[in-house]
Amino acid sequence: MTKVREIDLRSDTVTQPDESMRLAMARAEVGDDVLDRDPTMRALEERAADLLGVEATLWVPSATMGNLVALMIHLQRGDRFLAPKGAHVLDDELGASVWLSGGMPEAVDWGAWPGRLPVEAVRATARSGPYYKLRTTLLCLENTHNAAGGTVTPPDEHAKLVATARDVGLKVHLDGARLWHASVALSVPPAALTVGVDTVQVCLSKGLGAPIGGLVGGSDAFVAEARRVRKMLGGGVRQGGIMAAAGLVALDRIPSLLDDHANARKLAEGLANLGWEVNQPETNIVLAATPDVDVTLGALKRVGVLAAPIGGQVRFIPHRDLTARDVDEVLSRVAKFHG
Repeated sequence: MTKVREIDLRSDTVTQPDESMRLAMARAEVGDDVLDRDPTMRALEERAADLLGVEATLWVPSATMGNLVALMIHLQRGDRFLAPKGAHVLDDELGASVWLSGGMPEAVDWGAWPGRLPVEAVRATARSGPYYKLRTTLLCLENTHNAAGGTVTPPDEHAKLVATARDVGLKVHLDGARLWHASVALSVPPAALTVGVDTVQVCLSKGLGAPIGGLVGGSDAFVAEARRVRKMLGGGVRQGGIMAAAGLVALDRIPSLLDDHANARKLAEGLANLGWEVNQPETNIVLAATPDVDVTLGALKRVGVLAAPIGGQVRFIPHRDLTARDVDEVLSRVAKFHG
């Protein structure tokens, strides 16, 4: 029996580097980045800093390490930090914010719009007290918010949140692993979504096709300290230009993320027409409510469609390795069963 071709919608991290990216990696000019700074790594970091509107950035092996580096620098042991309910730094980084950063996380409930924080909730949660009470020192934002379905925080709301954080004495770190998606969805440059933050982290392997890497940025002083912390965590690289070359190609592909967004809308509309309860995706993440996530995932897998569980829902993420025709095929297969 011929095996059905699997269509993998578990994440936009399953993409494969294409021939042009592999060629760029093979031809990259390299040097020892720990000793002398790798020239291609430097080029990537400078370009990313310009895109993000910060003084400098630092390449890191993963977005998770980028967040960890920032939190280790921002937090003193026992400091409370705030983040939206379901944020990646709270639920998907294996407790590193507590174990390695020494922080005390507190989730802030969303407002009327999933994944987007009301300024009133930030102000109310950032309570202060005498020295023997927990002190709150940092607000971690996430744009787009993965667990909420890739929801986008627009520049005006971002600005209000940053202003509120400043008003109550908090620093601000932005987990922008999918900030590129927010940028193209809103038709604004990435720097419009980082205004006022102390630090920002972005990912190169979510949707852009790079096999590895992210960047964490902020002031020159922050990045100098971040380079030290990255080395402490084992993230110092030698001939890093091979990975940085993939990142440079990835940055050229930011506009193409709109294709993924269109495919997500197509998928959501098709699933809704089949009777599924789904979100209206703002970017490339489709969430489907189902009575039994495991049963649904198993049924999908039997027809060659791979999805992922998240927050009691089924998550589908269209990405650059899939086409509109693949979405049609997914819908055709899903129509054969009731998940």
